[in-house]
Amino acid sequence: MTSSSSAAPSHGLPIYDRRHRLMVTEKIFGESGVRLLYENPIGSLVESTLLCRPWFSKLYGAYQSSPLSRNAIEDFVEAFEIPMADYEAGPFSTFNAFFIRKFKPGLRPFEAEASRFSAPAEGRYLVFPSVDEATSLPVKGARLNGPALIGADLAERDRPEGLRGVDLSAFRGGPGFIARLCPVDYHRFHYPDAGKVVAHARLRGPLHSVNPIALARRGDLLFRNEREVTILETRNFGRLAYVEVGAICVGRIVQSGKGVSVGTEFKRGDEKGYFLFGGSTVIVLGEPGRFRFDADLVEKSAAGQESLVRLGEGLASANG
Repeated sequence: MTSSSSAAPSHGLPIYDRRHRLMVTEKIFGESGVRLLYENPIGSLVESTLLCRPWFSKLYGAYQSSPLSRNAIEDFVEAFEIPMADYEAGPFSTFNAFFIRKFKPGLRPFEAEASRFSAPAEGRYLVFPSVDEATSLPVKGARLNGPALIGADLAERDRPEGLRGVDLSAFRGGPGFIARLCPVDYHRFHYPDAGKVVAHARLRGPLHSVNPIALARRGDLLFRNEREVTILETRNFGRLAYVEVGAICVGRIVQSGKGVSVGTEFKRGDEKGYFLFGGSTVIVLGEPGRFRFDADLVEKSAAGQESLVRLGEGLASANG
């Protein structure tokens, strides 16, 4: 996230680096391609009729899991200035093996204070004190429909089996956040608190880009794309709806760790899963009144500014 390089885009996005308290410019991986697909009529037609299909992303993901893909690793690291000293050492046999690299042990500790809500992913955050059917995003025309995101807008019989009988209305009007992950990021996601799995299901859908450029053209992508929804009962923050949103060229969402079977218990900071190749998004919704976000994140988000937050860093505090 600095000035451009030969493999970097010509534009970029302004991001607030919370840890260093300064503005940085995010290099957008594949910016020219994203603009072609979402700002050009022919490109948009190809994207909406062909490239958004899950089979395309699976095919692309298969290539990234092949030995041929590893030749791109060195240039990728150099172009996006990835601090490889923060990660466990390779060698990486494929690009996907590199893509899901792990931080070195102890490098991203979670908050020790029980009342503090830790960031479950490393990425660019927008926080919302209240999420409903028409929560506006800072991209013109884009919105977050909380009920549609988790399937609460569906009749009981139309919901995936794993979400039937679950009171999804409990999250209406509660706090929520979006964590946007870019291809250059750490792509594992974690549990913010100790607890157990109450329900889990996949909601089928297309796989569009969730880049802000794409959201500016199609404002409903976050709650229309294919996604996985896990309802968690946590020790300190009540129930959470934890959602991983797929995107174009994301090979797949993998629920690693202990899995997401009903009743599975987890500890704060445990790995929940990871995304294979592609940038994507984690969205978490809470019950009204259970926790409040830190003032700096609320202020930045209200101004339409994403904040770069590290894995494990405090985001919010429990009420009461």
